[in-house]
Order: sequence, then C-alpha cells, then structure tokens
Amino acid sequence: MKATALAATLALGSATFSSAQAANVVETAQQAGTFGTLLAAATAAGLADALATTDSITVFAPTDEAFAALPAGTVEDLLKPENKDKLVAILTMHVLPRELASNQLPGRSIHVRTLNTSEMLAVTKSAKARTVTVAGANTANVVAADIRADNGIIHVIDAVLLP
Repeated sequence: MKATALAATLALGSATFSSAQAANVVETAQQAGTFGTLLAAATAAGLADALATTDSITVFAPTDEAFAALPAGTVEDLLKPENKDKLVAILTMHVLPRELASNQLPGRSIHVRTLNTSEMLAVTKSAKARTVTVAGANTANVVAADIRADNGIIHVIDAVLLP
C-alpha cells in the first residue's frame, strides 16, 4: 500500500528489534515488546493494518513508558470508540509518508509533514550532542533510531506527540 493510500485510509478514520526474517513496522514493534500501548491504540484507531502494509514510512514510536507518562486516564479515554477521531489525529502525527533515516538529517532543525496533514513536526539533530528531538506541541527525544522494517523505519521516542 502506498503512503497516499494510508493517508486516505486515515482520513476515512478507518528492545530487541532484530529478526531472522524481515518484518513490517507492526511486527517489528510487536517483537520489541515495549510498544503494547501504541499497538493497542493503532488497532483501536483502525490503523494497524495500514501501518503494516504501507511502504516507505517513518514511525516515531512512543514506548509504553511514554504513554504511561500522560495524565492519568488519558490513554483509556483515547481508546474509547467515541474518541477515535482524536486518537487517529494523534497517531497520524507520529507517521511520515516517507522514510527519514537519522543520517539524512542535517545538524539543524527541519520541518516535516506528517500523515496528520494539519500538523508539521520539527525534527532537530544536534551536531554536537548527536541527539535527535521531534517537536509538535510538545517535544520527544529519539532514544533509538533507524530501526529498519520491511516497509519503513522506526525511531523510538520517549513522549507521545500531541497536536
């Protein structure tokens, strides 16, 4: 599935990363064991299949700890069927419709469009500290970069990006 097909699907609302055989983004996240909340949210939002089959995507993947750091009750509230649109808006902020590896980042901030077309992210690579941050309304640190999957790249982040 192409990124545009994933975007259309989204518009309709609809610690070890190595593997002996290649895996898609969802399978890679499942194998890691630290993305249960993200995967549950993607399933509740109707996005898990699109994330598994769309080619050439980048996912800024918040860990379970990142979701746990949200205010009490936030995750449970977002997983309710009546909040699906809000959940889709948050999750699509974490996905780029292209692959973006850390070695492609200049030693400065760049702005990238996400699958949530009303949101842009500032991705900043510090040349001195060799750190990468991703910012929307809030900021997340990339704690593990360039995890390859069959259909894209995962960058593990320490916070949930919010619109």
